[in-house]
Amino acid sequence: MNPATQELKPVYQEMAEEVKLYVTRVKIAMNLKGINYEIIQEDLDNKSPDLLKYNPVLKKVPVLVHNGNPISESLVIIEYIDDVWKGVPIMPNDAYEKAQARFWATFIADKCHPALFKAIGSHGEEQAVAEAHELLQFLENELNVKGTKFFGGDNINLVDICAGYIAHWVVAAEEALGIEVVTKDKFPKIAEWCGNYINCQVVKDGLPPRERLVAYYKGRFGKA
Repeated sequence: MNPATQELKPVYQEMAEEVKLYVTRVKIAMNLKGINYEIIQEDLDNKSPDLLKYNPVLKKVPVLVHNGNPISESLVIIEYIDDVWKGVPIMPNDAYEKAQARFWATFIADKCHPALFKAIGSHGEEQAVAEAHELLQFLENELNVKGTKFFGGDNINLVDICAGYIAHWVVAAEEALGIEVVTKDKFPKIAEWCGNYINCQVVKDGLPPRERLVAYYKGRFGKA
C-alpha cells in the first residue's frame, strides 16, 4: 500500500507558540515530502482522550498517528516520516553523515534553544546573551566549514528544520522586545542561512505568521 494513501493525523495544539515550534518541525517535514494530512488541534489546558491515548507517557504534542500507530517527539517523528515516505530526503544516506545530523539537531534542541530562550526572556541580559553566543559560534563554524547554503548542503535536512527556531522565532522576539541576540556582524553565516531557510516555500507554508509571534513575545516578555 502506498504510504501516502494511509491514515495520517498529526495531533497538536494550535495557539501556544512554545508548542508550535515543535509542531512546525513536523509540518515542514511533511511539506518536504508532499504528504497530505489531517490536522487535529489540541487544547493542552484540557487534554483530549485521544491525546492521552496516543501519548500516555508524555501527554504532550506533537503526536503523529499513522495507520492507528502513534509516534511522539518531533525529531523522532521527522525520522519516521523520512523512513516511510521516499522522495526528498531529510536525513543523509551515509551512516556517518546521518549520525552527524542527529548530533547537531540534538545540540540545537538541547543546548541552543534553551540558551536563546533564556537570552530572550532576560531582555538581552549580557551574560545570558554571551552564553547563547558561545553555543551559536559552533553553528557558525559548522556552516563556515561546510560552505553550503544549508546545514544539509544544497537542500534543507533535519538540522535545518531543527534550527528553524533561530530563523523565525528568535527574529520575531528581537523585533518584539527591541533587542539583538543573533547579529549579522557576529554571525554572518547564520544570518545568511536564516534568509535562505525562511525563503524556502515548504518552510513558509509551515511557519506561523510572524506577527502572531511578535504579539506573543510582547505579551509574554514585554515590560509593563
